[in-house]
Amino acid sequence: MNYRPFLLKGLAAMLLVMSLAFSANAQRIACVDVNKILESIQEYKDAQDELDRQANKWRQDIAQEYDVIKGMYNRYQAEQVLLSDEARRQREEEITNKEKEVRDMQKAKFGPEGELFKRRQELVRPIQDKVYSAIEDYAAERGFDFIFDKGGSAGIIFSSAQYDKTSEVLERLKKK
Repeated sequence: MNYRPFLLKGLAAMLLVMSLAFSANAQRIACVDVNKILESIQEYKDAQDELDRQANKWRQDIAQEYDVIKGMYNRYQAEQVLLSDEARRQREEEITNKEKEVRDMQKAKFGPEGELFKRRQELVRPIQDKVYSAIEDYAAERGFDFIFDKGGSAGIIFSSAQYDKTSEVLERLKKK
C-alpha cells in the first residue's frame, strides 16, 4: 500500500494547524503618522498660527531690548574716556543688569517652563489628547496590540496591557 498520499495529507494538515496556532498568537502592529493627522486638523493649525504669532512678537520685543543694550554699550564706548572710574563702573553695571534682564525675559518667554511652553500646553495638548484617544479607540476596535508613531518621536502610542512587563521586571529587580 502506498502511504505517500496519506503522509502528504497528514503533513499538510499538521502545517495548517501549526500556522493557525501561530497566527492566533501573532501580535497585530500598526503605525500612524501623528504629525500628518495633527496637521490635517484646522483647530491644530489655528493653535500653531497663534503660537507662531505670539513667539514672533516676543522675538521682536527681545530684539528691540538687545538694540537698546547695543545703544547703551556704544554710548559707553564713546564716552568711556571722559567718565570717572565710578561713572564707568556704574554704566558697566547698568549694561550688565540690562543684559541679565533681557536674558531673564527670554527665558521667561521661551524657556522650558516659559510662557510659550505653557501656552502650547493650553492650546495643543487637548487636540493631541483627542488624537491619541482616537488612536487608542481604533486600536481596541481593530484588535491591534501596538501602534507606533512613524512620523515623530512619540514611539509607541498604544500597547495592549498584556504586553506590559514592567511589574515582572520590578519583581525581578527586588529579588536581586
